[in-house]
Amino acid sequence: MLKRRKKLYDFKAFGQAIKAARTARGESRKDASDELDMSPCYLANIENKGQHPSIQLLYELVTRYNISVDQFFFSEKSAGKSTQRRQLDSLLENMSDEGLRILIAAAKEITEVEKEKK
Repeated sequence: MLKRRKKLYDFKAFGQAIKAARTARGESRKDASDELDMSPCYLANIENKGQHPSIQLLYELVTRYNISVDQFFFSEKSAGKSTQRRQLDSLLENMSDEGLRILIAAAKEITEVEKEKK
């Protein structure tokens, strides 16, 4: 019996998202890999070459950096929150009421500017 050949999932976009989130947090590859108990080379290969991470490491990376896997696995369905929305939610959770007031005012202004462009 012949084995069915399946196309392997390309993790390059996922790796790029991990790298962007890591650098946005100001985290070095060495620091991140130390905390994740992995080699910096392995993390570099995930970020730059799309190496397939283990399921456990995939979980640790997406939870650490608030990355939505929906955008990678179900992109045609646009299911769930995007990575940027998850990261914003994470920031909002730690924000004071004063900070939220400022952010709401800025968001309202952005909405008005975007309406004017249409």
